Amino acid sequence: MIDHVTPSQLGDWQPGQITVLDVREPAELAVASVKPDGFTLLAIPMGEIPARLAEIDRDQPIACLCHHGARSMRVAQFLAQQGFTQVANISGGIDAWSQQRDPSIPRY
Repeated sequence: MIDHVTPSQLGDWQPGQITVLDVREPAELAVASVKPDGFTLLAIPMGEIPARLAEIDRDQPIACLCHHGARSMRVAQFLAQQGFTQVANISGGIDAWSQQRDPSIPRY
């Protein structure tokens, strides 16, 4: 079972350091990106996750982020299948992030 957290609930999801794994493409990151604020930010496009799995810290909670939440949900499920135990999907993606946490982030 994958946890679902909204951007506004992210800080309450897990105690300690969280990694936000942004799985959007580089062109999307150029348009709108979150700024690390109480969490570690790691950007790896969804298609590169299997090859770059070693870059993701298994000991930290991972909250996956995309545009609206569909791609990040697939990545969260993949990570859980790979043995990651603290995984969540950020519901609503960066679009919700802009509405709930940081309105300076452009919506697209």
